[in-house]
Amino acid sequence: MAKTRALLVGCGGISRAWLRPVLEMPEVELAALVDIMPEAAQQLAEEFGLQGVPTGTDLEHMLERTAPDVVFNCTVPEAHAAVTLAALRHGCHVLGEKPLADSLENAARMLAAAEEAGRILAVIQNRRYDARIRRLRHFIASGVLGPVTTVNCDFFIGAHFGGFRDHMEHVLLLDMAIHTFDQARLLTGADPVSVYCHEWNPAGSWYDHDASAVAIFEMTGGIVFTYRGSWCAEGLNTTWEADWRIICERGSVRWDGADGFWAQAVSATGTFLSALRDVAVPPFDAGDKVGGHAGNIREFVRCVREGGTPETVASDNIKSLAMVFAAIESAREGKRLRVTF
Repeated sequence: MAKTRALLVGCGGISRAWLRPVLEMPEVELAALVDIMPEAAQQLAEEFGLQGVPTGTDLEHMLERTAPDVVFNCTVPEAHAAVTLAALRHGCHVLGEKPLADSLENAARMLAAAEEAGRILAVIQNRRYDARIRRLRHFIASGVLGPVTTVNCDFFIGAHFGGFRDHMEHVLLLDMAIHTFDQARLLTGADPVSVYCHEWNPAGSWYDHDASAVAIFEMTGGIVFTYRGSWCAEGLNTTWEADWRIICERGSVRWDGADGFWAQAVSATGTFLSALRDVAVPPFDAGDKVGGHAGNIREFVRCVREGGTPETVASDNIKSLAMVFAAIESAREGKRLRVTF
């Protein structure tokens, strides 16, 4: 089978997390690099020794010139729709950085265009492709603790990015919470129903706008998912994967977002506090659902080449995006809202 030709658009910092695994995939040929800043594409090409790979600023021209099979969309969120729609018009499959789009309206346009073109549109949700969250998901699904009733998640990191994030509105919810909300959907297998959210910018924050949030989601199956997060919380940082407590009918499990797992199950009832026993969270072979960006990209390319649907296909991922925008709107209006997608 011929190599899959890939054009990468957006040569900022995140593009390196894409290029490293792409260049290790013998079935993929890098067709071109595109960025609105010519020096960004040229610098990336030089950094990775990509002599002979065209660089440029005009996406339409480069799509016509190189005729790629896939486009990797690493642009900023407000450019996702325009880049994706252009790629789909040229018959390309598209894998884009999160979030899928900068609005649900643009996301819907992108989904419709992908369906009309008969092409795969998927999103990087790299935190799904982590062996530890797969281990936790498998343990929950085993039923040892019974059905899930409640999921609580904490995300606290004092992140001094500098640059555009310092000036973004809804920076935590729009730029980071998409990961955590999508993780909650992965762990529970449930979809969002409603949300109440409060956003604020704490005293001493180095962000221009709200960088902290608390959200309560009702999910299908009666599951409640709570999120507490901040990007300007100094000290006692969680991991980037967040800190999780999943409460089930017959016990609970905690994951610290790293290698720490703790679980207890009810062994006897009838007293004020039920008797509990420690339960091991067994190792789990997640197969190819590992590797972060690399795992996500490998799955996408395999589906393009062999058929199938990536786990992060946009028609499913829009549910995670809808959680973000519903939370933002709830914070604006100060009331509980339905999550629509």
